[in-house]
Amino acid sequence: MFSRDNWNEILEALTANWFRTLLTAFGVLWGIFILVILLAAGKGLENGVKQGFGGIATNTMFMWTQTPSKPYKGLPKGRNYNFKTGDVEAIWQNVPDLRFVSPRNQLGGFGGNNNVVRGLKTGAYNVYGDYPEVIQQEPMDITSGRFVNQSDIKDNRKVAVIGEGVKREMYEANEEVIGSYIKIQGVNFMVIGTYKKKGNNNGNAEEGQKQIYVPFTAFSQAFNMGDRVGWMAITALDGTSITSVKSQIIDVIKERHNIHPDDDRAVGNFDLFQEFSKVNGLFIALKAVAYFVGILVLLSGIIGISNIMLIVVKERTNEIGIRRALGATPWAIRGQILMESIFLTIISGMAGIALATGVIALVNAQLSGMDTSEMMFLNPSVDLRVVFTALTILIISGLLAGLIPAQNAIKIHPVDALRTE
Repeated sequence: MFSRDNWNEILEALTANWFRTLLTAFGVLWGIFILVILLAAGKGLENGVKQGFGGIATNTMFMWTQTPSKPYKGLPKGRNYNFKTGDVEAIWQNVPDLRFVSPRNQLGGFGGNNNVVRGLKTGAYNVYGDYPEVIQQEPMDITSGRFVNQSDIKDNRKVAVIGEGVKREMYEANEEVIGSYIKIQGVNFMVIGTYKKKGNNNGNAEEGQKQIYVPFTAFSQAFNMGDRVGWMAITALDGTSITSVKSQIIDVIKERHNIHPDDDRAVGNFDLFQEFSKVNGLFIALKAVAYFVGILVLLSGIIGISNIMLIVVKERTNEIGIRRALGATPWAIRGQILMESIFLTIISGMAGIALATGVIALVNAQLSGMDTSEMMFLNPSVDLRVVFTALTILIISGLLAGLIPAQNAIKIHPVDALRTE
């Protein structure tokens, strides 16, 4: 514990040359400011990218049919085949640790013709035949009414849930939507709900609101799909990556459709978990770069403090000699120099953290008044762990900055110090 005299001496030493002290402190302030800003910017980019996933179940793979590239069991390569509803049950029975296996059929798509009619209005929309659990794989907010349920599936009900974009284009502003009818490919479906999709739908948020969901069974019946399945969305249980069971799922499909076991082209798939893991890896790398650059900038400030402390020790040679002559121990001299270095480092570093926090607050205040649904940058921030890490870096840096000057101070012999002019 240092006495008041010690602290007065520290303050007096640092304020003896204000301009020099401020310039020295600025190096540390700027270094810690850059570190915090880089980490906050990285977090803002991460938040924006993850917002693009819209809360979608990232432990999911999507699977569709392609033409086999190898003949097998008398069947030629290049043939067409379709998934069947029986494939869903086979996957459930043969692959463990699955949460959802959702078959899906689809009408429309990019560049499709008008397939929805209501009165005199027509539109071209993606129409999906789905099971109720798709709302947990592809989250959306139900803005009115309800989503498809198991009773709709069981009874083949011709009901539909439409996006807010469909509602705006096919209905008047104050017109009642729930209970009305739309005609899809000539078949009437009653609207039971409206939704708003979360996220930016891979950079196309507007198109995400222009989709229609109907029960899988009613879709198959109305559009003569029989037991065919267009594609599947398969989600693994938490704690099991879909990547680890993907090969088992594909093997089940190959066996059921007489596809060569080594044919890797016949079953198309997109592993969302694998892609999401790559994104997470990118942000880990960005964080490492932020720490690397920030610490390098901070190190330059620490070197500045160390140089200034060497000058201070040189200027106080007589004072140190007198203290040594009066019985001051080497540790007392060393401790005084180290405390001055740590004090200057922490004060300037905390000022840098405060400045960075103010800048981050201003950016968040600016973003709060904007529509960020399609932005790739959202809520830049740093958590307490970053602050504690910065404080730790500051303390260690202060010790390192004062170590060499302190060692130089205790090497001065009292007689030699007193002779120095």
